Amino acid sequence: MTKNELVALAFEALEDSYCVYSNFPVGACVLCKDGKTFKGVNIENASYGLTNCAERSAVFAAYSNGYRREDIEALAIVSNGKRISAPCGACRQVLNELLGKDTPIYLSNGKEEVTKTMRELLPMSFDEEDVL
Repeated sequence: MTKNELVALAFEALEDSYCVYSNFPVGACVLCKDGKTFKGVNIENASYGLTNCAERSAVFAAYSNGYRREDIEALAIVSNGKRISAPCGACRQVLNELLGKDTPIYLSNGKEEVTKTMRELLPMSFDEEDVL
């Protein structure tokens, strides 16, 4: 699967976003090395702290189906914002553990696109090596 196809799947997912408070839909899609994909969207809650972001939804779906860090090839995260939306701090910490540090992460708003890795998004990260 190409980068463009993965980004397109993330934009498809965006349509299922439950963002009744922010009105800011976000979609994501994980690509596993065997070709399987898992979509995710942001799902909001009146208690904002209980909201789940699209990228965590997608990665959690992959993990819920038995996939792990070494199985994940790439992640796309998209929005319709004026600028590219990068993962929030909580998502960066979760993705830092659940994705490989060099896994490509494609960020797009439909007009612009950038590719980053967790090393770039969360330098000097706190991870499992710090607690083991």
